[in-house]
Amino acid sequence: MLAIDVVKARGHENVKALHRTTLEITRDEYLTPRGECIVGISANKAATHLSEELRDILRRRFSVLIMVLEVEGDKDLVVAQGSPRLTFTDERRMVIRKSGYIAGDTIGVYANKAARDVSRSIVNKLRQGKELTVYLIAIDVDQLLRSTS
Repeated sequence: MLAIDVVKARGHENVKALHRTTLEITRDEYLTPRGECIVGISANKAATHLSEELRDILRRRFSVLIMVLEVEGDKDLVVAQGSPRLTFTDERRMVIRKSGYIAGDTIGVYANKAARDVSRSIVNKLRQGKELTVYLIAIDVDQLLRSTS
């Protein structure tokens, strides 16, 4: 019904967080000025490395992903939907999308936020190379509702 995973990454001076439809965290150790959707680099996990339990829940029809971004005590929250079409095959990236587009790096769709919507306080700290902790919480809403009936 519920699974949690934690991803560690760090910021970079080129973090812009201006993309209107996606938010990305990458295992790459560098960031060019063109990476407008990237909020964290040098991540310890990508889509394929997330826990099997979390991936299983996010592949369910009525699942929700809550992503908490935390940098030095500042937090921001992103909410997205899971999908039976998620594959979690990407070994370098994880992406949350405002659209329904799904690729191997996609971990959530129809999100309420993209990179440009992330707290500017967090983005400023990421530009200083600060550590980013990402809490991923997957909830099977259908199972949750059935257990309360």
